[in-house]
Amino acid sequence: MFRLLASREVLLAGAIAVLLALIATRFPAFVAPANLAHVFNDTAPLILLAIGQMIVILTKCIDLSVAANLALTGMVVAMINVAFPGVPVAVILVVAIALGTLLGMINGLLVWKLDIPPIVVTLGTMTIFRGIIFLLSEGKWVNSHEMSAAFKAFPRAGILGQPVLSWIAVLAVILFAVVMTRTTLGRSFYAVGGNPHAATYTGIDVGRTQFWAFTISGALAGLTGYLWVSRYAVAYVDIAAGFELDVVAACVIGGISIAGGIGTVGGALLGALFLGVIKNALPVVDISPFWQQAISGGAIIIAVAVNARASRSKGRIILKTAEHAA
Repeated sequence: MFRLLASREVLLAGAIAVLLALIATRFPAFVAPANLAHVFNDTAPLILLAIGQMIVILTKCIDLSVAANLALTGMVVAMINVAFPGVPVAVILVVAIALGTLLGMINGLLVWKLDIPPIVVTLGTMTIFRGIIFLLSEGKWVNSHEMSAAFKAFPRAGILGQPVLSWIAVLAVILFAVVMTRTTLGRSFYAVGGNPHAATYTGIDVGRTQFWAFTISGALAGLTGYLWVSRYAVAYVDIAAGFELDVVAACVIGGISIAGGIGTVGGALLGALFLGVIKNALPVVDISPFWQQAISGGAIIIAVAVNARASRSKGRIILKTAEHAA
């Protein structure tokens, strides 16, 4: 019972509840069910990317190219829609996921086969992906009036009172919660990040596992690329610029250890929701949007400090146990 209460997910859920309660003291309408549903829908793209980033971080890697992947995929499917407005949304979705997966595979192969540090690889591909967008679009925007009605309507379509975008986020959370806890691949992600040498001895290919982590992250980024562009009905070179920082922040706040091997889908979800509440609450409480980055940065520092302290505490316990055994 005490272990449950002390878990990062429970503490973070409590922090979100306290945050909502404080906001409600000044603006009760913010915590109305309809508005909270809107906040969740607004946070859905961050949730999708945070799940992919979580898997990558679990394997002791990081993917800084997710926002650029999103932007490139979004631009490509938007241009396809403009050129061929009759293409079904189902085909657009397949193209978006396939392209995002391919871009993720490129990252994974560079890390796996060339043994280049992940942060260097993804910083490079982030710039390359943005450059490709400029070459494809010649710096031009794809605007709402150029997109077909079906292309724009999909993420907004309602199912049981909620937009499709929200349901996709819910399904992704459920799917990857099962993958991470009930499959060999999911357990391999934890093993590789927790102790790469031990994982190798048990027959797990560390590089191949990291490759699959980047591939999944890329697929989710590609899916989010279409959802983002269709929801906001615009595509341009700098779309989602800097969003990769929010994605990493959501993971760290959610208790995913940058050192690898520790984290859950629930933590990524709650970390994203924490940032989503802050993002949506700042304009309501009349605080400058520029404070959002400062608040996010402060939350990251606090989360990293808490993670580091927890790790040191575990180390002392192990040491004490060893001393007693001696």
